[in-house]
Amino acid sequence: MGKLISKPLLCQSKLFCFSLFYLFSSLFLALSSTKCIFRSSPFDPIQSPLFSYPTSYGEHKYAVPTLRSSCDSPVYFSDYWEVLKEIKEICKNSTALGSKPLRYMQENAENFGGNFSIEKRLSYFDHREDGVEIPCGFFKRFPISNSDRISMEKCDGLVVISAIFNDHDKIRQPKGLGSKSLDYVCFFLFVDDTTLKGLDYHNMISRKSKEKKIGVWRIVKVSTSYLYKNAAMNGEIPKYLIHRLFPNSKYSIWVDSKLQLVVDPLLLIHSLVIQEKVDMAVSKHPYYVHTMEEAMATARWKKWWDVDALKTQMETYCENGLQPWSPEKPYPTDVPDTALILRKHGATTNLFSCLLFNELEAFNPRDQLGFAFVRDEMNPKLNLNMFEVEVFEQVAIEYRHNLKQGGANVGPKTLRASSDFFVNGSCSKCERYLLKMWGETHE
Repeated sequence: MGKLISKPLLCQSKLFCFSLFYLFSSLFLALSSTKCIFRSSPFDPIQSPLFSYPTSYGEHKYAVPTLRSSCDSPVYFSDYWEVLKEIKEICKNSTALGSKPLRYMQENAENFGGNFSIEKRLSYFDHREDGVEIPCGFFKRFPISNSDRISMEKCDGLVVISAIFNDHDKIRQPKGLGSKSLDYVCFFLFVDDTTLKGLDYHNMISRKSKEKKIGVWRIVKVSTSYLYKNAAMNGEIPKYLIHRLFPNSKYSIWVDSKLQLVVDPLLLIHSLVIQEKVDMAVSKHPYYVHTMEEAMATARWKKWWDVDALKTQMETYCENGLQPWSPEKPYPTDVPDTALILRKHGATTNLFSCLLFNELEAFNPRDQLGFAFVRDEMNPKLNLNMFEVEVFEQVAIEYRHNLKQGGANVGPKTLRASSDFFVNGSCSKCERYLLKMWGETHE
């Protein structure tokens, strides 16, 4: 009678074998999901958690899933210590960015932005002559404390900035910070009283304390009752006038409050701005390339309530030179995803930010609608890096906004916009634009 040959102990358990298969599959997917970003060597991360949130706060609920795992133009990150050294040298030399400061109009007005006519706004687009003062907000005082203002002026390197108004999002701490990054990167989060009440409710902050901090974020209270009635428009102030709030910063990164950074800000600004030798870096929009497509989607999914005002805005731009995207343009798309904006603070970038803010105040806070118009019409031209959507999804995690009672009308983002945005013959000023756009996209 032959000797029985028993199976190895490891293979006797189907559950164990399945667990091994799941482990190796997960590792493969995890490694393959970072084909869009590469590091030449690992950097030294901060090991301890930046902040311990109460379980009731739920800062990591409702993450938006991503399906892209690779891209045509991956981003390569240099060694962390080399990046740190290079940015330190730039910050020491205030003339390294090589640009003359802009001069801003100083007036008192009933509203924050001045409310200029389209003719007046367009007169500032050509800024090739020095010495001309341009409108750039702050015609009313920005209502923050003096201690916050002093702290903001002391930030002379890289500033990371975000804002939460009307308790619309959660505070999320960045991940993957290098061990020395907090010595050279400032983190500022602007909030209103409604958001502070929510933080106080979760025992994360005391509203009585003068200086507030949660993890890396310094919390700056803004008295929004003195600004715009629309909370989204108040959020555009730190988003586009960041160079005025932080006049001594050399670089900045705007992070929408729905995002969580998962790559060190120094590596991001170095790879996407400094190495590319550009003024600004922003992701392409995941679906649209024409401004009109974004305008139609804005109306269709009720991202802005006044559709007639959207039509007026687009007709104004068509009448004053807006063209649909074409391969002849030096940019890969006319529609960005402005949830993440990386800037070098220089005259050209600051001019773009001022001009775009003026358009937002004139029409609505949907910044993607005026982006290409300002970019294409301004002089001097903006040197812009519009990187792949896959890069954006690898450097930041996107979460859904806080759920409100009653909900909101939100449509699927993947559907294409259609030509029903203009009806009853109201598209005369944009007829040429539309014919060219649909001729390119509906062959």
